[in-house]
Amino acid sequence: MMRFDLTSYATVWVVLTVMALIAPPLTMAQQHPLDSLSPSEYEDVLAILTADGHVLNTTRFTLVSLIEPDKSSVKAFSKGNFISRKAVAYMKEGLVSYKAEIDITSKTVLSIDEAGGEGMVLLEEIFGAMDLALTSPDMIKGLAARGLTSDNVFCMPLTAGTYGNANEQGSRLMKVPCFVLPGQSSNWYAKPIEGLFAFVDLNTKSVLEVVDTGVVPISEDSWGYTAAEIEERFGNLRGTSSSSTLTLDSLTAQALRSAIPVNVGYSMAGSEITWDIWRFHYRTDKRPGLILNQIDVNDQGTWREVLYEAVLSEVFVPYMDPDVGWYWRTYMDSGEYGFGIFMSPLTPGVDCPKTATYLDSTLNDDAGMPFTIPGTICVFERSIGDPSWRHFEIFAQGPDASFPAEGRASTELVIRYASAVGNYDYLVDYIFQQDGAMRVAVGSTGIDAVKGVASQSMNNDTATQDTKFGSLISANLVAPFHDHYFNFRLDFDVDGEANDFKKAKLRPLNLTEFNIPRKSMWGVTYEVVQSEIEARTKVTPDLPSNYYFVNGNKESGLGHHPGYQLVPDSYAYGLMTLDDMPIKRNAYIDNQLYVTPYDPTQKYAGGEYAFQSSGDETLQTWTDADRPIANTDIVAYYSIGFHHVPRMEDWPIMPIKWASFQIIPFNFFTHNPAITLAAPVVESTPTTLATSSSLMAALQSFEVIIVLTVCFLLW
Repeated sequence: MMRFDLTSYATVWVVLTVMALIAPPLTMAQQHPLDSLSPSEYEDVLAILTADGHVLNTTRFTLVSLIEPDKSSVKAFSKGNFISRKAVAYMKEGLVSYKAEIDITSKTVLSIDEAGGEGMVLLEEIFGAMDLALTSPDMIKGLAARGLTSDNVFCMPLTAGTYGNANEQGSRLMKVPCFVLPGQSSNWYAKPIEGLFAFVDLNTKSVLEVVDTGVVPISEDSWGYTAAEIEERFGNLRGTSSSSTLTLDSLTAQALRSAIPVNVGYSMAGSEITWDIWRFHYRTDKRPGLILNQIDVNDQGTWREVLYEAVLSEVFVPYMDPDVGWYWRTYMDSGEYGFGIFMSPLTPGVDCPKTATYLDSTLNDDAGMPFTIPGTICVFERSIGDPSWRHFEIFAQGPDASFPAEGRASTELVIRYASAVGNYDYLVDYIFQQDGAMRVAVGSTGIDAVKGVASQSMNNDTATQDTKFGSLISANLVAPFHDHYFNFRLDFDVDGEANDFKKAKLRPLNLTEFNIPRKSMWGVTYEVVQSEIEARTKVTPDLPSNYYFVNGNKESGLGHHPGYQLVPDSYAYGLMTLDDMPIKRNAYIDNQLYVTPYDPTQKYAGGEYAFQSSGDETLQTWTDADRPIANTDIVAYYSIGFHHVPRMEDWPIMPIKWASFQIIPFNFFTHNPAITLAAPVVESTPTTLATSSSLMAALQSFEVIIVLTVCFLLW
């Protein structure tokens, strides 16, 4: 079992405490007020709280985060100035959780109060729950009935949610199913021990119950997925890859913390990244992972605001199997576990190009001390092989000359991180384009959660019942149906803070007043949304609409007001009812889009405290207040995702599935900003020369040009 013993930190604490008391206020130039907390700042938080008598050897820190300064201070900040650095610490001591706010600069505890809920699960609790389950006599008995012992299994503690039961009060609950150890296989999830799990209270460090519904056959196939295992199963692998020689030993922290490659179009100064017409700041946090701030675009030499912040707000993964061992699996992966704490090092040549820049993340451990995960973020340019724009002018062609299409190649900047929350891996991309658009994408991969069943084929008599709530994806393994919802918080400040949320409703027109042969057309009705409830939006193709965030106080050109449009590429509907407790806790899935007035205390769609939350403090309940949102500082919350009906091709590793949305300029620029991209240097090759000659020969026929012209006009 992994244990965190703060006794080993005693000497460090003494030194840090003395430093906290005697160190003068920091006066050096500050990089940026929204920078990630540094290792020394995490140490300062611990030292300040210790000096004030709030930390014991048994105190644990579920989360330490930066308290963002107010917007006006951040926007007025310039290098050489200084803004006080503050942090919030969510702590647990015994059965009680606390929330403390600390001024790191002045070395003072601003406040400390009993928290309004349970903090994220601790790594210590995860490993502790494993031990509790495997030392339970009832669990040992259940394993023995299956021919197993605690020495050849491992257990995976999972958040149990809340359902209003009496035993939930004052408890901190997880349910702990187990798997047969993989042995030499790489797949830790291929052999679930179905029908057996422990119910654990983390507060009392006790097993409340072991549920055993009977023996289910255990899959015999380990289904490893490394190159060596797949080659052994199928023979020679397809293609070649230089990345196949990578080993964990070669992925040293030094290799991952690479400098900016040469001949790239982006630059980095501290936490600020500048590329093409874009600039933004980044930082990391234990809960959401990567956070982007102050996303601006350069419009012909003038920097203009688009977004103050873009961040993953919550991840919700509910399963659709009513079995006693599955109905409670309704995970809030960010709020309960933490997307940041489970960020994993990125593999050059696999997760990102080898030429990318790799950045580390420093977070707090259970003891409140800093630790660094190397290479969790990558930044890279990519040419996607598509044009940003192009046009081939047929009327410019003639018998004596031909002209190629005019166009510009598209290049993107990607900043990416990956979070591995148990069996699933998620890649989160923020993608910047040269036409002023931005795309946010989440790629889901990893290993499907699987349930042990008797069926080895759909031809078995048991198959109908076994696959009632899932898909048979391998012998003795069903992957239950489930959802993936990803909610993003988008703080729009389009050319300033006072913005409107505007809908353009596309509806059929009545053409009876027009004397034309057309029978149907559509038109647009614009509507400035006034309040939160009115802003709740179900994105549906049956009632198409466009969604704009507009500054009505400024003009961009031709009398238009500058705006950015949110374009749904992906969305998932909540097919469940709001009286279902997991859905009440994540009621934001009832609509795809919400808009609220800016409130720095309202960050997470599932609430500040997600672990065993009641659903009384969420995005849905905030917007019940129906606050005005017109011509004010507004924040959008948008959910993407998909309903997952697993298939055999998802096993043993799921092919990456992307869900995304776009933010595109709408009357923000006076022209296509990609029009100023440099023209490519086109080198002639034998193939292109042959093609050009053929084209010239065709175009030199005047009859062909006439035919093309007539066809064009008729079309």
